Amino acid sequence: MKRLLLLLLFVSGAASAALAPGSLPDPAQETRARALQKELRCVVCQGESIDDSNAPIASDIRHLIRTRIVAGESNDQIKSYLVSRYGDFVLMAPPLKPTTWVLWFGPVAVLLGGAVVGSIVVIKARKRARSMT
Repeated sequence: MKRLLLLLLFVSGAASAALAPGSLPDPAQETRARALQKELRCVVCQGESIDDSNAPIASDIRHLIRTRIVAGESNDQIKSYLVSRYGDFVLMAPPLKPTTWVLWFGPVAVLLGGAVVGSIVVIKARKRARSMT
Protein backbone atom coordinates (compact mmCIF):
# COMPACT_ATOMS: atom_id res chain seq x y z
CA MET A 1 0.00 0.00 0.00
CA LYS A 2 2.85 2.41 0.82
CA ARG A 3 4.46 1.67 -2.53
CA LEU A 4 1.23 2.46 -4.33
CA LEU A 5 0.91 5.79 -2.50
CA LEU A 6 4.53 6.67 -3.26
CA LEU A 7 4.03 5.75 -6.90
CA LEU A 8 0.89 7.93 -7.11
CA LEU A 9 2.71 10.81 -5.43
CA PHE A 10 5.61 10.50 -7.85
CA VAL A 11 3.35 10.30 -10.90
CA SER A 12 1.26 13.29 -9.81
CA GLY A 13 4.42 15.31 -9.16
CA ALA A 14 5.83 14.43 -12.57
CA ALA A 15 2.52 15.30 -14.23
CA SER A 16 2.34 18.69 -12.54
CA ALA A 17 5.96 19.41 -13.50
CA ALA A 18 5.15 18.54 -17.10
CA LEU A 19 2.23 20.97 -17.11
CA ALA A 20 4.07 23.76 -15.31
CA PRO A 21 4.56 27.00 -17.21
CA GLY A 22 8.09 27.44 -18.40
CA SER A 23 8.34 24.09 -20.05
CA LEU A 24 7.76 24.68 -23.75
CA PRO A 25 9.59 22.03 -25.76
CA ASP A 26 11.02 24.54 -28.25
CA PRO A 27 13.66 26.81 -26.63
CA ALA A 28 12.88 29.61 -29.10
CA GLN A 29 9.21 29.52 -28.09
CA GLU A 30 10.16 29.50 -24.42
CA THR A 31 12.43 32.53 -24.93
CA ARG A 32 9.62 34.29 -26.79
CA ALA A 33 7.15 33.49 -23.98
CA ARG A 34 9.51 34.83 -21.31
CA ALA A 35 10.14 38.04 -23.27
CA LEU A 36 6.40 38.56 -23.75
CA GLN A 37 5.72 37.92 -20.06
CA LYS A 38 8.15 40.70 -19.15
CA GLU A 39 6.13 43.13 -21.32
CA LEU A 40 2.87 42.41 -19.49
CA ARG A 41 1.82 43.72 -16.08
CA CYS A 42 0.19 41.55 -13.43
CA VAL A 43 -3.36 42.81 -13.07
CA VAL A 44 -3.32 42.03 -9.33
CA CYS A 45 0.20 43.08 -8.30
CA GLN A 46 0.26 46.05 -10.71
CA GLY A 47 3.90 46.87 -10.10
CA GLU A 48 5.26 43.56 -11.36
CA SER A 49 5.38 41.87 -14.71
CA ILE A 50 3.56 38.58 -14.97
CA ASP A 51 6.98 36.96 -15.33
CA ASP A 52 7.90 38.10 -11.80
CA SER A 53 4.50 37.74 -10.13
CA ASN A 54 3.43 34.80 -7.98
CA ALA A 55 -0.27 35.69 -8.16
CA PRO A 56 -2.56 32.91 -9.43
CA ILE A 57 -3.87 35.09 -12.26
CA ALA A 58 -0.31 35.75 -13.43
CA SER A 59 0.23 32.00 -13.57
CA ASP A 60 -2.97 31.65 -15.61
CA ILE A 61 -1.82 34.34 -18.03
CA ARG A 62 1.62 32.71 -18.36
CA HIS A 63 -0.13 29.44 -19.24
CA LEU A 64 -2.41 31.27 -21.71
CA ILE A 65 0.60 32.88 -23.41
CA ARG A 66 2.33 29.53 -23.84
CA THR A 67 -0.85 27.92 -25.17
CA ARG A 68 -1.30 30.68 -27.73
CA ILE A 69 2.36 30.59 -28.77
CA VAL A 70 2.09 26.85 -29.40
CA ALA A 71 -1.11 27.53 -31.38
CA GLY A 72 0.95 29.79 -33.67
CA GLU A 73 -0.29 33.24 -32.65
CA SER A 74 2.02 36.25 -32.93
CA ASN A 75 3.03 38.41 -29.99
CA ASP A 76 0.77 41.19 -31.27
CA GLN A 77 -2.22 38.83 -31.42
CA ILE A 78 -1.57 37.65 -27.86
CA LYS A 79 -1.19 41.23 -26.61
CA SER A 80 -4.35 42.30 -28.43
CA TYR A 81 -6.30 39.52 -26.77
CA LEU A 82 -5.01 40.44 -23.31
CA VAL A 83 -5.65 44.16 -23.89
CA SER A 84 -9.20 43.40 -25.02
CA ARG A 85 -9.70 41.42 -21.83
CA TYR A 86 -7.85 43.56 -19.25
CA GLY A 87 -7.37 46.95 -20.94
CA ASP A 88 -4.19 48.86 -21.80
CA PHE A 89 -3.08 48.70 -18.17
CA VAL A 90 -1.95 45.09 -18.71
CA LEU A 91 0.91 46.41 -20.87
CA MET A 92 4.04 47.47 -18.99
CA ALA A 93 4.39 50.30 -21.55
CA PRO A 94 0.82 51.22 -22.52
CA PRO A 95 0.37 53.16 -25.77
CA LEU A 96 0.15 56.93 -25.51
CA LYS A 97 -3.47 57.81 -26.27
CA PRO A 98 -6.16 59.85 -24.48
CA THR A 99 -7.40 56.88 -22.46
CA THR A 100 -3.91 56.20 -21.07
CA TRP A 101 -2.83 59.78 -20.34
CA VAL A 102 -3.46 59.18 -16.65
CA LEU A 103 -1.08 56.21 -16.71
CA TRP A 104 1.62 58.23 -18.45
CA PHE A 105 1.22 61.69 -16.94
CA GLY A 106 -0.55 60.97 -13.64
CA PRO A 107 2.62 60.48 -11.59
CA VAL A 108 4.17 63.67 -13.00
CA ALA A 109 0.97 65.62 -12.33
CA VAL A 110 0.87 64.39 -8.72
CA LEU A 111 4.53 65.29 -8.24
CA LEU A 112 4.04 68.78 -9.69
CA GLY A 113 0.87 69.28 -7.64
CA GLY A 114 2.76 68.32 -4.49
CA ALA A 115 5.56 70.73 -5.36
CA VAL A 116 3.04 73.57 -5.87
CA VAL A 117 1.26 72.84 -2.58
CA GLY A 118 4.62 72.56 -0.78
CA SER A 119 5.77 75.87 -2.24
CA ILE A 120 2.56 77.61 -1.17
CA VAL A 121 2.90 76.28 2.37
CA VAL A 122 6.53 77.41 2.60
CA ILE A 123 5.73 80.89 1.21
CA LYS A 124 2.85 81.38 3.66
CA ALA A 125 4.99 80.17 6.57
CA ARG A 126 7.71 82.69 5.64
CA LYS A 127 5.18 85.52 5.43
CA ARG A 128 3.82 84.62 8.87
CA ALA A 129 7.31 84.47 10.30
CA ARG A 130 8.13 87.92 8.87
CA SER A 131 4.92 89.46 10.20
CA MET A 132 5.63 88.17 13.72
CA THR A 133 9.02 89.89 13.92
